[in-house]
Amino acid sequence: MRPDSQQPASGASRVSLYEEVTARIVAEMEQGVVPWVRPWSRSAAPLGMPRSAASRKFYSGINILVLWDAVIRRGFAHQEWLTFRQALSLGGHVRKGERGTVICYADSFVPKGERERAKDSGDDPSRVPFLKRFTVFNVEQCEGLPAHIVPPPPTYPETERHPEAEGLIGASGATIREAGGEAFYHLGEDFIRLPPRGSFLTPADCYCTALHELGHWTAHPSRLARDLTGRFGSTAYAREELIAELTSAFLCAHLGIIPQVRHADYLANWLAVLKADSKAIFHAASQASKASDFLLAIPQQAQAGAPVAA
Repeated sequence: MRPDSQQPASGASRVSLYEEVTARIVAEMEQGVVPWVRPWSRSAAPLGMPRSAASRKFYSGINILVLWDAVIRRGFAHQEWLTFRQALSLGGHVRKGERGTVICYADSFVPKGERERAKDSGDDPSRVPFLKRFTVFNVEQCEGLPAHIVPPPPTYPETERHPEAEGLIGASGATIREAGGEAFYHLGEDFIRLPPRGSFLTPADCYCTALHELGHWTAHPSRLARDLTGRFGSTAYAREELIAELTSAFLCAHLGIIPQVRHADYLANWLAVLKADSKAIFHAASQASKASDFLLAIPQQAQAGAPVAA
């Protein structure tokens, strides 16, 4: 999603952009690298969500993965990004010769002809999806920016219990039962089953697993209403697992928890899905952003006294 009002740059077709990003992710996964679980301990950048340095809004969907990839590959120490025009508007500029990172803006529109057809027939007009490229630059690629635009990297204390994660999980209102050796979400009875805390190797493992299952929990018809009818081993099942895994990774980044590959055994299934459909990772990342935003909003709604989704 686009976090600012800058015009997207023109570029290759929507299809080629889907294929380009998917091909890059597939290549990394074939080498055993899961793009949403980055080696942050070897990175110059802190764990966190990429965002616009101008609007302070977080990027979402596939752009999170694209910008994480750029931060790791190119050794940036910050997660803040600007368009060329934004850098100028802030009194700075992109250094000469710097190469930007291409991200995308997805939306849809109703063509004039379709509006007229729908008006005559009384039908609902059909929307046409589009995907456009635009280019952003890490703040390290810019000069002359105000001091507040390039904040010092945050540090995250190592604690046994993570207060923010505990708060988010508790505020969700999800029914969580600790028992047995498996983690899963039961749609029919709307509860999450987790192994006892003491059975996890590290606190991070426990939180990543809980956030993964909360990702599934958001799919309930009373929440984000995703289809959870896919059987184990099916394409639909693999797609939902990918959404939940990305939701966990996105939430971990917000909370400062090093993400884990909880379902490494699903790697082959994910690869099969991505190779068969170049739009699959875009859809999964978009749904994961919606799920993580949904969960992050619950504590804020509770503090404001607003009704919270069941």
